[in-house]
Amino acid sequence: MAQNRTRKAALRIAGAIGFGLAFALGVYLLIEFANPSGLISFTFLLVLPSVVTAFVTYVGDPLAQRSRGFYVGTIPLCLLAAVVVASLVFLREGVICIVMLAPFWLALSALGGYLTWRLRKREEPVENVFRASALLLLPLLSMQVEPMIPLARDGGSVTRSIVIDADAATVWHYARGVRQIRPGEGRWNLSQDLIGLPRPIGARLDREGAGATRHVVWQEGIRFKEVVTDWQPGKRLWWDFRFDATDMDAWAMQDRHLLPDSPHYRITDGGYVLQPLGNGRTRLTLTTRYWVRTPVNWYAQLWGELFIGDVSTNVLAVIRQRSEGRR
Repeated sequence: MAQNRTRKAALRIAGAIGFGLAFALGVYLLIEFANPSGLISFTFLLVLPSVVTAFVTYVGDPLAQRSRGFYVGTIPLCLLAAVVVASLVFLREGVICIVMLAPFWLALSALGGYLTWRLRKREEPVENVFRASALLLLPLLSMQVEPMIPLARDGGSVTRSIVIDADAATVWHYARGVRQIRPGEGRWNLSQDLIGLPRPIGARLDREGAGATRHVVWQEGIRFKEVVTDWQPGKRLWWDFRFDATDMDAWAMQDRHLLPDSPHYRITDGGYVLQPLGNGRTRLTLTTRYWVRTPVNWYAQLWGELFIGDVSTNVLAVIRQRSEGRR
């Protein structure tokens, strides 16, 4: 008898998870069809994970007898694992997008489970699947309301610096552009070596002075341009980023939802500042500016600090190695 109840409960939970995932996939495809950039939205980021978890826990625990851990731990983790697998295998989402969304989805999923656990009456006499199913209307309703809610645009900047045992003239030479960066150059970092952001291959300056263009090439065929706006030899080199439409295919192969020139995210400008320290040493500072327009700008900026910061640290390490004669 007990074994039979356990089996029925397991099947019920599995069925609820399967239905919840199918519903989430339907919402995903609907948003993707209506607006490819719509996945960065209140509905997908905030409402959907909470509602799906609430539905699964409600149906999976019809008599409200399970512990809080079932609501805020077991089901959210199971759902997250299933979403990650489905995203990688079936939806072909990029690893970067999944890594960024996973903590947020898990947190909102746990919140949905916790609220369900708190609001349900213990030991309900009968189950009410209809009530649980009504929860699934919330993402569909939020999709209708969301276009009326304006999103704030917040600017951000990421700055990294390094001290190099070389004079400003030598550092300036390599700050202008480093060609043919070898795989072993630079330094290990989380974003490029673990998460999988591409590493730079080289940067070529077509001429000197303001108005010149740096042609930058990364791994995976990624290319972009940096148009020089301030040229002070040995002191300052500044540029505006330019992402041509012909170069976007390679960016999209990395992650089509995280393009560097999109309605939700734009890398704008950046550059180097050189500061002589005496004794043949120079401090080189690299700054990158951007803006974000999402429902969770603060969260996007946290990832911007990590990703752009790691890329900047790696580039500075390459310049230091070249300037100090270490390859």
